[in-house]
Amino acid sequence: MYYVGMYVATIPNRNSPPAILLRESFRLDGKVNNRTLANLSHWPLAQIDALRAVLKGSTSVAPAAPLPQAFQIVRSRPHGHVAAVLGTLRKLRLDQLIGKQPSHERDLVLAMITERILEPASKLATTRALHPDTLTSTLGELLHLGSPTEDELYAAMDWLLPQQPRIEQALAKRHLAEGALVLYDLTSTYFEGRHCPLGQLGYPRDHNKGKLQIVFGLLTNAEGCPVAVEVYAGNTSDPKTVSDQVTKLRTRFGLQRVILVGDRGMLTNARIRENLKPASGIDWITALRAPAIKKLISAGTLQPSLFDERDLAEISHPDFPGERLIACYNPLLAEERARKRPELLAATEKELQKIAVATSRKKRALRGKQNIGLRVGKVLNRYKMGKHFQIHIEEATFSYQRKQANIEKEELLDGIYVVRTSVPAEVFSSEQAVRNYKSLSGVERAFRSLKTVDLHVRPIHHRLPGRVRAHIFLCMLAYNVEWHMRNDLARLLFDDDDPAAAQKMRTSVVASAQRSVSAQAKAYNKRTPEDLPVHSFQTLLGDLATIVINRVQPNDATIPAFDISTTPTTVQQRAFDLLGVSLKPANL
Repeated sequence: MYYVGMYVATIPNRNSPPAILLRESFRLDGKVNNRTLANLSHWPLAQIDALRAVLKGSTSVAPAAPLPQAFQIVRSRPHGHVAAVLGTLRKLRLDQLIGKQPSHERDLVLAMITERILEPASKLATTRALHPDTLTSTLGELLHLGSPTEDELYAAMDWLLPQQPRIEQALAKRHLAEGALVLYDLTSTYFEGRHCPLGQLGYPRDHNKGKLQIVFGLLTNAEGCPVAVEVYAGNTSDPKTVSDQVTKLRTRFGLQRVILVGDRGMLTNARIRENLKPASGIDWITALRAPAIKKLISAGTLQPSLFDERDLAEISHPDFPGERLIACYNPLLAEERARKRPELLAATEKELQKIAVATSRKKRALRGKQNIGLRVGKVLNRYKMGKHFQIHIEEATFSYQRKQANIEKEELLDGIYVVRTSVPAEVFSSEQAVRNYKSLSGVERAFRSLKTVDLHVRPIHHRLPGRVRAHIFLCMLAYNVEWHMRNDLARLLFDDDDPAAAQKMRTSVVASAQRSVSAQAKAYNKRTPEDLPVHSFQTLLGDLATIVINRVQPNDATIPAFDISTTPTTVQQRAFDLLGVSLKPANL
């Protein structure tokens, strides 16, 4: 494609005056194409004639300057990435879910969702990106936000929070149905400041020890599309959040039959006994923890011979009446654990030996049970191998030895996990139950996007609990938009665009996941089947951001300024076609 030129066209308009249009022509695939840039019908005739003269390179007033010198680009506003995200948001009718009637608060919420995908930043930085004097895109203009302040964004968050139950209910109606599979998992994120009661010390999944944190749980459908989120204090344990999710599914979403999928640390024996079994119509899929698996091995219920011909086998045990236990054996996982355990044991012994030497040296020997215990605890906590060592600490001595029997018992578990479910076999086969448990990876993928890869939910600086909850909810809504965009754009991304073919390539549901042939080809060639460059989600947004809207000011003062946008490349146009949204701004 290459540019030909601009011209003024006069278009007959039946019984009305002719339309005067500023157009540009360009050649694409050997054909000359035209598109309208502006309607000049309201201009005085003298101005139209002057513009015609400038475009032709001549003027009746004075010799014309060369065409490049006849105009100035007084401002460029990145637009393509905004059009893609905001267009998808509107295509999903998310704006209507947030507020049926247009309002300044609703538009600010839409802006914060869009900015969270485009350029995650603090609320202060967001106001600068939207302000006419410091804008970084066309977003503020498209939403007619004027000059929003930080306080206005906070007010919009306060306005959004009471809408959360209604919005989540609408999302559940879209993505969940009776008898549907619902995935639930919990994560934490660190917190800046010390004045919010939600910020508490707890188990740090971010590995930021000593920092306050919050915890939030995410509900998604079977494909990983987010439906609801709930924020808890940072010292809340995983199982304590389950009852809230059951109430939400039954009461707010009105689902009488649902299958809840959660990991082994979430759906514990106590939660199943107290929250799930009493709720009729709620089935579950989870997995057994290591102590329960050891008990099955000790009882002879779970034996290695079960996996002689297949890598999964259905078993039963009196401790789990009315439930199905599906034992799985993954040889690759077993090999990895067998490799890693000796390395961790050796590393632990090396550090423990240093402590033993420190207690016996002649100068400045390490003394005191407390001091020795602190050093030992630090080592054991680092390598997580304390269960495999017998520790002896005295005032002036320290010794250790391996618990070889414990190590050998754990070796029996290498590569073995047991899926636990209440779903009858006529509903889900053993393979389907295992596959559905593994679908929790969709929630883990959402957490990666929310916390690190794309949306950067952390760190959190808000001091009011309501603002923290609104911030997390905004991020969840942003991920909902991103999830749909990734699905639509999969052919242009490194993402697997043929999951059905990938599933067929797996030799077993227990075996490692495979990428489809088309995904492998994209990764190897860095080109799509259409011979277009392959992108990550973020680099594609960056590519789309190079589509800008330029404000052009003719040097002839009698001709007013006008806007002209970049002609999209083949890749950019393909992205908009896949998304099913328009690049053309409707209200600029």
